Amino acid sequence: METGKEFNALLQVLAGEQQIIQRTDQKAFTLLSILGVFMVFFIVHFPKIQMSALIFVLMMVYFTSAVGTIYTLIRVIVPRVQKRKVKTTSDEVEKDEVINPTFFAGISQFKSPEEYAVYLKSIARDDEQLYQMFASQVFALGNINLAKNKSVRQSTYFFIAALISELLIIMVMAYGRALPFLFPNG
Repeated sequence: METGKEFNALLQVLAGEQQIIQRTDQKAFTLLSILGVFMVFFIVHFPKIQMSALIFVLMMVYFTSAVGTIYTLIRVIVPRVQKRKVKTTSDEVEKDEVINPTFFAGISQFKSPEEYAVYLKSIARDDEQLYQMFASQVFALGNINLAKNKSVRQSTYFFIAALISELLIIMVMAYGRALPFLFPNG
């Protein structure tokens, strides 16, 4: 196998994973915005709600689902994934772990731009180590995408439950107001 083809394949996967992260974040922000609009609508009309046992249960479902949606969408925006350390046996690298110089957390561990440049050059000299560095980045992004997509899916279920409960509250209120007009004799 040619090294160039291996790197090109790896870089294409890396670009795809980064696009998935961007799309997932956009979905989360969109759902959060839509939920905010519906919550404002609900809060504005909250004083007009005539409380009954059914409406109270639906409101508890709504508030629980809305909080669940917000929590899971925050987990999309700030996913919780475990760090995996990459070991190295290179004599040129002073540490026993490879600092990933492509992520901001790795870059920020260096004291100066010169130290960062020396480290990056030492990794770039060895094709195997360079490939391993990008492969670990692809693997990390894949884990981040997995966590984000699970949270988006879960937040979608919470969002649908909140939306349905809000619509059921509106329907129950509308039915309660329309009942005397539909059946005036009782």
